[in-house]
Amino acid sequence: MAIFDEELKALREKVLKLGYMVEDAIRDSVKSLVERDSALAREVIKGDHLINALEVKIDEECIRLIALRQPVARDLRFITTTMKITTDLERMGDLAENICERALELNEKPQLKPFVNIPRMAEITQSMVRDALDAFVTGCSQLPYEVIKRDDEVDDLTVRNFEELLPLMIQDSKIIPLALKRTYVAKYLERIADHATNIAEMVIYMCKGKLIRHMEISE
Repeated sequence: MAIFDEELKALREKVLKLGYMVEDAIRDSVKSLVERDSALAREVIKGDHLINALEVKIDEECIRLIALRQPVARDLRFITTTMKITTDLERMGDLAENICERALELNEKPQLKPFVNIPRMAEITQSMVRDALDAFVTGCSQLPYEVIKRDDEVDDLTVRNFEELLPLMIQDSKIIPLALKRTYVAKYLERIADHATNIAEMVIYMCKGKLIRHMEISE
């Protein structure tokens, strides 16, 4: 059983490594947009295959452990949670890549207005990802519930971002394509926050054996 414990520890460390890679991709994708750094955007896009490869490696390890060790109860919940978490993380990496693609397009044109809502959204979203992963490592705590609550703030900023761009689009129809690309970026960040929420919900399942998706949250 000591060997199995070491295998679970190694699996947890791989998930954390994947999480750090995704956090970096999110941070750098928004930085490439706000600072108009197209070279950085290309680096994030280029590195996405590393995230994909690690996600596959973790899934393969989970399948191996289930087949070889036949885990039950909490250990089984940990492994199945890991598989779902890595899927969410991989999708976050794809969304960071999407942000970079929009950054490359936007960086070629004059800036419409300073970025305000998007950097704030990125800050909240990164904190949600980080705290969801911390909850996964530390186990049962209030942290995953706090992550879930923060999702509403990201949703509100997504709406606010569109509302601030709408008058500009009404005033000058020529800027609509650029404005829409900025709304896409906000939407990508909103979806990243949704994936962080998914992770937090799965951590609660891992700890309590209770699925809370599509339910009112009660601590």
